Amino acid sequence: MLGAEWAGKEAHTGIMEEPESPRGSRLPWECFSAWLDGVCVVTFDLELGQAMELVYPHNIQITEKEKTSICYLSFPDSYSGCLGDTQFTFRMRRSAGHRNSLHDVEKYNLEAPVTLQRDTAHYFGYVYFRQVRDSSVKRGYFQKSLVLLSSLPYTNLFHTLLQLIAPEYFNKLEPCLEAVCNQIDRWPFPEPGLSLSLPIMGIVLQVKIPNQTDLIETNVITDHPKDRLDPPCHISSIHELDLFRSLQSVLMNLQLLWELVLLGEPLVVMAPSPTISSEIVLALTGCISPLKFCSDFRPYFTIHDNEFKEYTTKTQAPPSLLLGVTNPFFIKTLQHWPHILRVGEPRVSGELPKQVKLKKITKLKTLDTKMGMYTSYKPFLHKDKALIKQLLKGLQKKLPSSALSSLLRKQMFDLTQSFIFPLERYMGSLMPHHSAITPWKNPPQVRPFQQEELMKMLEHTGPQHSSAIKGDWIGLYRRFLKSPHFDGWYRHKQKEMRERLETAHLKLICEANITAWIKNKSEVEIVDLVLKLRDKLARAHRQHLPVSPVSLNRLKFHIDEVIGSLPEDLQSILHPH
Repeated sequence: MLGAEWAGKEAHTGIMEEPESPRGSRLPWECFSAWLDGVCVVTFDLELGQAMELVYPHNIQITEKEKTSICYLSFPDSYSGCLGDTQFTFRMRRSAGHRNSLHDVEKYNLEAPVTLQRDTAHYFGYVYFRQVRDSSVKRGYFQKSLVLLSSLPYTNLFHTLLQLIAPEYFNKLEPCLEAVCNQIDRWPFPEPGLSLSLPIMGIVLQVKIPNQTDLIETNVITDHPKDRLDPPCHISSIHELDLFRSLQSVLMNLQLLWELVLLGEPLVVMAPSPTISSEIVLALTGCISPLKFCSDFRPYFTIHDNEFKEYTTKTQAPPSLLLGVTNPFFIKTLQHWPHILRVGEPRVSGELPKQVKLKKITKLKTLDTKMGMYTSYKPFLHKDKALIKQLLKGLQKKLPSSALSSLLRKQMFDLTQSFIFPLERYMGSLMPHHSAITPWKNPPQVRPFQQEELMKMLEHTGPQHSSAIKGDWIGLYRRFLKSPHFDGWYRHKQKEMRERLETAHLKLICEANITAWIKNKSEVEIVDLVLKLRDKLARAHRQHLPVSPVSLNRLKFHIDEVIGSLPEDLQSILHPH
């Protein structure tokens, strides 16, 4: 949950003192790096175009190629006509030699929901762009972007942070930015399951970092004045967008979009601004929660991107990718893509906003101004008319957007959950019985996945028997099994199941009578056992297996006891110290 508390009457302009980190001594910028990779300022230079004005902290490693990409992605293209302040999100590849190597990444990713894991191969860029008339500038406009770079998909938190930092920075420049970065370096680490207080510019942001048991959060941040946050009404998840606002023009085709996203189909969102394109792309990636979105996605993409040729080539099929664009040039270059969503500016009213119409992809050539969902895809499932009725009723009652978003998110979550549950149940049936695990033999293997076995089970126990949504569920499953999301989910489940077997095996070893087992065993067998047990202990620490420290210490004691029973020459080899 994210909230704000005032720290005095003049808190919105002051810098408050932060408590010391509970981790004690820290390396310089260690805590900062746990939240952000860096802060960039991009400006418009008359000779160079977009140019990197400032990177903070000064010693962060960003390649020249990455700097160029950040510069282009930090400005709306000229077609957007964004005057005033604009916020949006981009995502770009890191250079191969600059992958995030934070030592706590693995531990964090084990504890966080799959949808909130660190992305070590990409930067998320959270942008606050200002374009205002300024007669003192040659071009007549002040144009500048403040960008937060992070491996964390904390969209709400970082955009809220920008609303506090950016206006202040544009007035006071670098000293303000330096003070803010030093404050962030005093924050506690983002540990899943914890509620944290994050002091920033005189405000304390109350944040809950979700863990794997926090499957769905329903509170959404509401609009507020950009100069400050009022307590205590701004309570939100750290990452969820206002789903209803983002998807309001595609609600009638939301189930079709859910299927396209679930199946990892190539989909491009053409929008009038990077704010709209990035919000729709991020909302769609979240629509299949609790499944992790395993395809590539770019909330805002430009013709200057390094992957432009890769994504627009007609010599091969489009990749599994969700792309957000604003430049009309993409209408021509992405004409061969199978699914194109073109949206306009949202219109807020007391009834369901104007919906984009479903159109055949063959009509795309006339797509100059017409909004629409251009595809030849035929959905497997029927429309959820009950959801549309609920949303209409909510609009008639003038419910806030946050309430409608909560309803929408729950429906999408339940739909995905009902789809995934039979797969979870089948995977559970592949696990060996606990009685098959013994301490002195290697743990048994998980049974192999058999597609036809799954299909037979689905025919009898699939969601078509219980869900109010009817249609060809079996056909959807068959298609899903070929998708990158199934591949990602299956790999994750396999790893999870292997670790469960490993944990159960290790717990049995910790409880076993090792001294009794080694009686009448040869020295070779005993040495082999010691080496295997040490390897198990090392893996338990490396994989953060849920075995109590007491049990692990007991096992260490038994290993030392076994070594002590061996001849001295073997002891010196096994205990070189």
